[in-house]
Amino acid sequence: MNEDRQQVGIDDLLERVRRTYRRVEPPEAYTAARDDGALLVDIRYAALRERDGLVPGAVVVERNELEWRLDPLGSHRLPEATGHDLRVIVLCDGGYASSLAVASLHQLGLHRATDVIGGFQAWRAAGLPVEPCQPPRAP
Repeated sequence: MNEDRQQVGIDDLLERVRRTYRRVEPPEAYTAARDDGALLVDIRYAALRERDGLVPGAVVVERNELEWRLDPLGSHRLPEATGHDLRVIVLCDGGYASSLAVASLHQLGLHRATDVIGGFQAWRAAGLPVEPCQPPRAP
């Protein structure tokens, strides 16, 4: 093990990552997605979506698939992943995992990626649209 490597805690890492871009409040994310063509991406896992609901119009991509689905050069990309200049706004539950996800998207060249301060919980608290998650249909 290399003893010369600096160890960083998660709080410091979040602070460093967040200094590299401008995060957005829920109302700004809502307006950007509704009026400006930004791609709102919900990375919460299924149990949270089922419990709390969905943001209408958001693309659901669980965190473990995010890079594969949004890489404009990738073979597993979503149709919405049209180019590196796409404005992506990532939404997690509380605004923490989304910051780390944005750092990863920046490494892929998605330089306009950002996240929602406070995540889904702040979105809902701001009174922005939320709809119930439809349970999966039985076969």
